[in-house]
Amino acid sequence: MQKFDTIRPFFDAEINDAILKVINHPMMKALMNFTFPQVEDSVWKEQLRKTQSIRDFQCNFIYHSMRKIIEKSSDGLTTSGFEKLEKGKSYLFVSNHRDILLDTTLLNTALFEHGLVMTASAIGDNLVKKDFLNVLAKMNRNFLVRRGLTPREMLESSRTLSEYIRHLLLEESRSVWIAQREGRTKDGNDATNPGVLKMVGMASDGMDLMDYFKNIKVVPVSLSYEYDPTDVLKIPQLLAEANNEIYIKEKNEDFMTLLSGVMGQKKRIHMHIGDVLNTEIDKIKEEFDKPNKQILALAQVIDDSILSNYKLWPTNYIAYDILNNRAVYSHLYTEEEKSLFERRLEMRIDAENPIALQGLLSMYANPVVNKLKYHNELKG
Repeated sequence: MQKFDTIRPFFDAEINDAILKVINHPMMKALMNFTFPQVEDSVWKEQLRKTQSIRDFQCNFIYHSMRKIIEKSSDGLTTSGFEKLEKGKSYLFVSNHRDILLDTTLLNTALFEHGLVMTASAIGDNLVKKDFLNVLAKMNRNFLVRRGLTPREMLESSRTLSEYIRHLLLEESRSVWIAQREGRTKDGNDATNPGVLKMVGMASDGMDLMDYFKNIKVVPVSLSYEYDPTDVLKIPQLLAEANNEIYIKEKNEDFMTLLSGVMGQKKRIHMHIGDVLNTEIDKIKEEFDKPNKQILALAQVIDDSILSNYKLWPTNYIAYDILNNRAVYSHLYTEEEKSLFERRLEMRIDAENPIALQGLLSMYANPVVNKLKYHNELKG
């Protein structure tokens, strides 16, 4: 068995066999009928049988699925910053993490439309326990991050993952997407876990750590959804944490969250591509000589980019004002938008539960609080 076989996606040579194994699966039928509602099953099956590469599968099928999801469950995707990226170049995209599937597939949709290198993307193995999802993930160029390991296993797994990311970026010229932290942001506070960067840096192999990060071209990505379709699903964990309890997921919770994120109403979505970190890394190298300090400084630079470029929506300003019992940002939303937000709030949670109410409002309000650190014009 080759070094990366337990985590890698399919090779192109394996794609057709993988497709034939799932072509008659009810979830494949559901996905294709959703994507191509006017097309007979025999037609898309014939096209799938001809598919011989991941790129063919992504461009001919998954891209159209994503466009249909954007059409049906949102008011559209807008983007900014893609002009900073060069065609044919690979990048390490480090993104805030709001949705299990959409964060990375929306990025690939935009990369494809801009004629740029699409990513191999990290996904927790806990999210693809169902056989069909595992195959679909590997057909869509996802590589696995193993969860629930002992400390010794975690070290070994991190090294393998780090070496695979290096292999993709520097040997295959394949861009890579990773989330800035394990698990989605539950409270609206996007923060880079330095442990993620330490893992990436494990493959620097004798090269100066900051030179390595400069070499792999780190690009922060800010994703923002006007409405988070999984917001209410995050409340049980926030309630458990408020009571100092350990939160234990329900059996199919990840799968239900995945479906809700894909099909739930998001309204507007915006994605901003930050600057390729270059001079920022030079400054870190000049200022700090210890690797741990350098990693912390790099995490802060990524946070600065993600938070300062985060697109705020009326929902964010409304939540901030409700939470603070003020009308600081009332000029940035309409009464209709506010009443819609409040109605949605009433329908989704028990407003008599102060912790649940505060938790949901904070999810939307915290991005305003975070952006205040960077933009004086937001200060009321």
